[in-house]
Amino acid sequence: MHASKDYAYLCSDDPANTAAAAITSADASLFANIKQQSFEQMALGAGARVLDVGCGAGTDTVALGRLIGPHGEVHGVDYDVAMVSVADACARFNAVDAWVSHHHANAAALPWPSGYFDACRSECVFQHLHEPERAYDEILRVTKAGGQLVLIDTDWATLTIDTDETELERRLVQFHAAHMMNNPYSGRHLNRMFHRRGLQNIRLKVQPVCMTDLALARQILRLDHIAEEALAAGAIDAEQASRWQQSLARLSTAGGFFASLNIVMVSGQKPAHGRHARPGQPLGSPSPT
Repeated sequence: MHASKDYAYLCSDDPANTAAAAITSADASLFANIKQQSFEQMALGAGARVLDVGCGAGTDTVALGRLIGPHGEVHGVDYDVAMVSVADACARFNAVDAWVSHHHANAAALPWPSGYFDACRSECVFQHLHEPERAYDEILRVTKAGGQLVLIDTDWATLTIDTDETELERRLVQFHAAHMMNNPYSGRHLNRMFHRRGLQNIRLKVQPVCMTDLALARQILRLDHIAEEALAAGAIDAEQASRWQQSLARLSTAGGFFASLNIVMVSGQKPAHGRHARPGQPLGSPSPT
C-alpha cells in the first residue's frame, strides 16, 4: 500500500483549518518520503488498529485511515486540544471520521488497554518531551505482542545553515538546542531505546532534509523566533541579530540559501509473549536487520 499520493488531500480546502493546513502542507512536502516509509514499516493490513502519537492536524491519521479502510481503527492523540479539533475536522472533511478519531491525551498516559494496537507510530514528538522514556514505554505497552513500533525524530545538533556569519550560525544553533527544546537530540537516542527494550527486527534510517527556500525554512525551522529568543536572552546582541538577518537575506536574494538537518527513523517489532524489558531492566541488544 502506498500513501505518498495522499498528501494532496490534507485539510487545505477546508476554510476552518487554513492556517493549520498551511503548516501541515509545508511539513508534508519535506517529510513525505520518510512518512511513506514509516507507513510501510508498520506493515498494515486492512482492518488494522493503529495509533499515531502526536497527531497534530490529522494529516497522517487520515492517510493511515485510507490505508486500512473502514473495518479498521485509527486513533490519534495530541496534547494540544486545539489540534485535536483540527484533526477531527480534517477526518470529517476527508470522509474517514467513521473509523479515524482523535483524542486529547498525554503520551505517557495513553487511554487504551495493553496490547490494543497492531502498530503505533510517532513523528517528531519525542523532541518536545521532558520524559521520553516514559512515553516510549507507554507506546510499547499499548502495542500488541508481535506488533510494529515506528518512531521518527530530529537530531537538532545536525542543523546547519549556510551563511557568511558562521560563528553566529553555530551560536544560534546551539542556543536553540540548549534553551528552546526539551529533548533536542532525540533522533540519535531512538536506536538505543529500541535495543534496550529488546525489540526485534530493528531497522534504522537517517534521512537529511534540505531546504533552499528561506521563507519555508523560516516557517519550519522558526529561524526568526530563534534569533528573537537568543537576543532576548543575551546570547547575541542587536548588531549581531541584524547581521544574521542580513546574511540570510543576501543568500536568499542571490538564490543560494541552503539549510539541512537529519531526521532519524527507527522501527521494530514488539517481542511475542511480552518479553520486552521493563523500564530500568534492559534486555540484551538484538542485532538490527
